[in-house]
Amino acid sequence: MDVRALFDQLLQSGRELASKGQSLAEQKLNIPSEGPQREAALSGMGKGAAIAGVAALLLGTKAGRGLTGVALKLGSVAAVGGLAYKAFQDWQARQGGAPVTDPGPAANTLSGPQLDRRSLVLLKAMLAAAKADGHIDEKEQGAIDAYLQKLNLDPEALHFVKDEIGKPVSAREVAAGADSPAAAAEIYLTSLLAINIDNDQERAYLDELARELKLSPELVSELLKQARA
Repeated sequence: MDVRALFDQLLQSGRELASKGQSLAEQKLNIPSEGPQREAALSGMGKGAAIAGVAALLLGTKAGRGLTGVALKLGSVAAVGGLAYKAFQDWQARQGGAPVTDPGPAANTLSGPQLDRRSLVLLKAMLAAAKADGHIDEKEQGAIDAYLQKLNLDPEALHFVKDEIGKPVSAREVAAGADSPAAAAEIYLTSLLAINIDNDQERAYLDELARELKLSPELVSELLKQARA
């Protein structure tokens, strides 16, 4: 399985739909145009969409309005690496006389097996964050399956995504994939793709993830700033 290609494909699918706006996103998810069924669909399908990089596209929801900018920016592993590295540099520049920390290689500078490993870590982070509210019901699972089929993933990639979706959420396990400060920043930034920070449970997951990644509050603020700039 080409992990980097799979991760980029999920990000690109979100980016493409974000650029085309709310109507196409809702069409892809078969959301009714009006009435109670529409409201139920928007609230019930948000998590399923997130796993394929689409929750950020529901522009009529609070989560969608907040995350569309992130989806547009993070269209590839390289984009994640570049944005996280800039946030790290800006944060470090504000540390005054503190010793300079080497963040390690950013994703956009990696190649070969190293890039594959980083892509796998970031893909797992995105999928974990997408279910951070603690549950995926049958309707959401149906939305996930339908959207993944539209991406025409190969059987191995499809099995991988479904397997990750079925795992219990663990911020500690996600954070264990960080082998450098740069990787830690990228994991946090990627997780923002599928998180509604106004949701208490999802915000709690982000806070726990930041602690497990050993990210300072100031660096977390810089990552949020870069994502939403």
